[in-house]
Amino acid sequence: MRGGEKVLLSLARLFPDAPIFTLLHIGGSVDPELEAREIRTSFVQRLPASARRYRHYLPLFPIAAERFDLSGFDLVLSSSHCVAKGVRPTPGALHLCYCHTPMRYVWDRYDDYFGPGRLGLLGRLVIPAAAAGLRGWDAASAGRVDRFAANSAYVADRIRRYYGRDAEVIPPPVDTDRFTPGPDRPGTYDLVVSALAPYKRLELALEAYRDTGWPLRIVGTGPEEARLRALAPPEVSFLGWVEDSELRELYQGCRAVLMPGVEDFGIVPLEAMACGRPAIVYGKGGGPESVQAGRTGVVFSEPSVAAVRAALSTLSSTPFDRLTLRARAEAHRREVFETRIRRFVERALSGRDF
Repeated sequence: MRGGEKVLLSLARLFPDAPIFTLLHIGGSVDPELEAREIRTSFVQRLPASARRYRHYLPLFPIAAERFDLSGFDLVLSSSHCVAKGVRPTPGALHLCYCHTPMRYVWDRYDDYFGPGRLGLLGRLVIPAAAAGLRGWDAASAGRVDRFAANSAYVADRIRRYYGRDAEVIPPPVDTDRFTPGPDRPGTYDLVVSALAPYKRLELALEAYRDTGWPLRIVGTGPEEARLRALAPPEVSFLGWVEDSELRELYQGCRAVLMPGVEDFGIVPLEAMACGRPAIVYGKGGGPESVQAGRTGVVFSEPSVAAVRAALSTLSSTPFDRLTLRARAEAHRREVFETRIRRFVERALSGRDF
């Protein structure tokens, strides 16, 4: 249940009778409320070892999305970070897309995934051509969307740059009912909550804490896990996947959360703020849109170990007010998001004659 799945949960609540179409569903992996819905999967579901190796099937994702049968639906709402916005609605249907990001691994984050040292011989032969094809499809299929919403101004700018389209900015929801402040006492460690993926730049965090004696805990799993574990100093511990109840306790007990990479938005800092804890974020991307420097966290400007360590020093000398932190999160609570999505849909529907 990362940010995209939490957005999906809110969208599903707004349309309780709508089926959910997804390339792949691993049973039991999302909130029971979503598990109880009608879920229709693509042929990717039936490919060998798809639950573990789905990333290897990326070139097939566009055709899988295009093959969804959307006949009979007047409204299609896609939640897209890869290919969902490329579905083919019935002619005359309204297609609205909540875009978490254009396909990052074939656009501006290509080197993070496929740069020098990340591919074997076969990958170096196949990936560049596949990525070029995906870029062409991604840009062309944007024309199937009637209106875009973006999760941040940063993503709205990327939509404008790659798709030539405007997007309304609607920040994602924060579950302020689930994430609440704990006892008012100093944190005893810092915390990273992240997919262990290349673009997250978690190696910066590992090096920044080396030889400091201050603990850093990392929650999350992903393809970079083995590499990061091999690089980690003694100060760093990996906790893997945790339940939301445990995650809340980790937020409550930390000194701050750290987000060292360029994020599309960054919901983790706001979940930490809901628990009364500040955040340290990199100053590019969507992170600074959720963190107010000096009030709800620290923003550093360079992707370097020295900059992260300077931010840690600033953190230790800056007092943060728990009520201010909580109020920042409350401004993004689930009810606010769902109201804004409902208005976005209603405005689009009001201009259509079905």
